Amino acid sequence: MKKGNVKALLPIGVFLVLYLGLGIVFEYILKIPMGFYNIPIVVVFLVALLVACLQNRKLSFDEKLSLMGEGIGDKNIVTMLLIFLEAGIFVGVVGRTSAESVAYFMLSIIPPRFAVAVLFTVGCFVSVAMGTSVGTITLLTPIAVAVSRVSGFDLPLCVASIMGGAMFGDNLSFISDTTIAACNGQGCHMKDKFRENFLIALPAAVLTVALILFLSFGSEIAGEVSGEYSLLRIIPYLLVLIGGIIGINVFVVLLIGIISGSAIMLLTGSTTATELLVNMGSGAAGMFETSMVAVLVSAICALIRAHGGFDALLSGIKRIFRGRRGGQLGMGVLVGALDIATANNTVAIVMANPIAKEMAEDYGISPKSTASILDTFSCFFQGILPYGAQMLVAITAVNELGGTVSAFEIIPKMFYPFLLVISSILFILFSRKAKTGKEDVK
Repeated sequence: MKKGNVKALLPIGVFLVLYLGLGIVFEYILKIPMGFYNIPIVVVFLVALLVACLQNRKLSFDEKLSLMGEGIGDKNIVTMLLIFLEAGIFVGVVGRTSAESVAYFMLSIIPPRFAVAVLFTVGCFVSVAMGTSVGTITLLTPIAVAVSRVSGFDLPLCVASIMGGAMFGDNLSFISDTTIAACNGQGCHMKDKFRENFLIALPAAVLTVALILFLSFGSEIAGEVSGEYSLLRIIPYLLVLIGGIIGINVFVVLLIGIISGSAIMLLTGSTTATELLVNMGSGAAGMFETSMVAVLVSAICALIRAHGGFDALLSGIKRIFRGRRGGQLGMGVLVGALDIATANNTVAIVMANPIAKEMAEDYGISPKSTASILDTFSCFFQGILPYGAQMLVAITAVNELGGTVSAFEIIPKMFYPFLLVISSILFILFSRKAKTGKEDVK
């Protein structure tokens, strides 16, 4: 292992200090709602890129531009950007109204006693179908508040169940930006990462349902929640989900979803052709920031690697984490620390990707396992962050409906993220691959 150059990591430090520092000032000193998400993250990354460009005077600026071009032009980065845009168009076409239909349909056929378990299950399905935890929480939190008021279930438990289900899909969905970033950053197929990840997520989800049911049977039930629903709009989501699981190319899967969603929206009169095109454009535009972050991080990491920063970081990690299992845990700690600092699991994964890829080569860890670890650990930390978008959106939605709940009331009842990280650690420590030391490296 080369000793490397610790000073080359300065751009990452500058980004973390600026973003975390400004976030704390906005959120806790100036009391700006959603303070962390009012910071122009693209601008902060541009500052970090400028710092990277000012380092290593042995290289001319033209040479540094060539290095950045090589980093941005990597096949996996280009693939990631195209999938981001296509996924955005898909969400723009089909809209988000089907989430309520799924929730009210399940609440109408399942006894009220199981209402909170239904909230978690619906959260899982909707987030897998939509690929967004924040979107899922935005749509389903009002239903969680209604369930609590009508049935008498504890409000923090209802909201925590929605949030846990939302993080399930954030971790597994084929159109989730975290999944796209992790898979393309490591160069693995989404279906391979899904199968690896599902073995970790399923036990956590099953145990979560069991815990929710245990608490539910000890609660007094006053009534049930009902609402109108239409299941026709779920078809595009199901096609995307099924196509992804059976291994159809992700571009083809999303194209099928876009075409089927467009046909359903037009034939049912839910939108006009003009509105549909506008929604497509809005969906693609919604991916601008995520795409720009991927571009800028790729450029920064190309310079850091050339300046010897990654060699220094890997050398430090190897002193602490030894062996294959240690390397996997080190990846989890790395992406978790970045998520705590950025409060954004997609950004954390994009930043961790190049470092984790080199770690995977050194430790002999397969791309699908690396992608799974990055996605799982980042989703755990993101799910329980008091200042994360998911938590802030949920609390804001409850407050707008006249309720009162705090992050520290919700966090202890978010069983799924805690069980997910426990399941991940156990999978790393006791999986057959870890014991035999054999793993297929792509």
